[in-house]
Amino acid sequence: MYIQSTAAITPQASFETIINKPNSYSGDRLVCVEPDYTAYIDSKLIRRMSRVIKMGVAAAKDCLQAANVQQPDAFVTGTAYGCLADTEAFLSRMVSFNEELLSPTSFIQSTHNTVGAQIALMLQCHNYNNTFVHRGFSFENALLDASLLLAEKEAGNVLVGAVDEIVDASHTILQRFGLYKNRSASTALLTEPAKGTMNGEGAVFFLVNEEKQDNSMAKLNDVYTFYKPASQSEIELEIEKFLATQSITIDDVDIILTGLNGDVTNDAAYKELQKTVFKNRALAGFKHLCGEYPTASAFAVWLTANILQSGTVPAAVGKAPQAPKRILIYNHQQHIHHALFLLTAC
Repeated sequence: MYIQSTAAITPQASFETIINKPNSYSGDRLVCVEPDYTAYIDSKLIRRMSRVIKMGVAAAKDCLQAANVQQPDAFVTGTAYGCLADTEAFLSRMVSFNEELLSPTSFIQSTHNTVGAQIALMLQCHNYNNTFVHRGFSFENALLDASLLLAEKEAGNVLVGAVDEIVDASHTILQRFGLYKNRSASTALLTEPAKGTMNGEGAVFFLVNEEKQDNSMAKLNDVYTFYKPASQSEIELEIEKFLATQSITIDDVDIILTGLNGDVTNDAAYKELQKTVFKNRALAGFKHLCGEYPTASAFAVWLTANILQSGTVPAAVGKAPQAPKRILIYNHQQHIHHALFLLTAC
């Protein structure tokens, strides 16, 4: 399928397309740079929306405007955590009020499909609307659902995206597992490996269809997932199998964009691949720009689509050939959820 437009709210500048000068963060998290929401959402609605809902709605509306599409034929959203701020508020009030006299607002807005529902309500669109909550495969399954809708002619234009946020409560819980560690700067995340990484968040949307147009950004050839590989050799086998289904070898790939995040345990799989399947190939990274979170692969696809359209590879990504024609993305979430994406220039 072809990516016609994208929009993203990330720790980099809002709705930026080429990251010329990346924002640097210190500490253990990368937080989104939020835009002026009044350009996308009615002021009366903004005050009733949580932060993640505003991020998702604004990114989706900007994506539709970029493609000059009023209403898509389907919405497909992926999220691992959903609306964490509203969930935290509801659970806190449940404890505070001894489970009595609870306002339903926080509960209603805490459900994972709230972002997709809010987009549909604002557009007055009653078409197909689905949300996938599959941890590290949430965005990947949203893309697969979109591809099935297109293949079965159930939809012409599909708005597909992913959204996840950081809240203090969830960050503290995850930090107790040793996932995050204070860093001097996010820009040094990949050059100074240690134990732990930096938390991230973002809202990324794409408008996709089956038709190549003059202004199409990139072609998404395929997305492939595999779960809990038993060994490093199994990872290598899955990657080789994926490339074989596309009738290419690794030598046909211009850039390999990986989920390197600075954590020595997480990055071990990528380093081993550099000795085998990815031998003599430079590995680029993206998580020093967006942080580590379950749907970070959506940021990687957004970044790749913009690289293929512009023909420019930001220096922040790493050493890579300019004007690439084919980019492979390989990402894993805590060695459990593994995903491969292949994109080519139009």
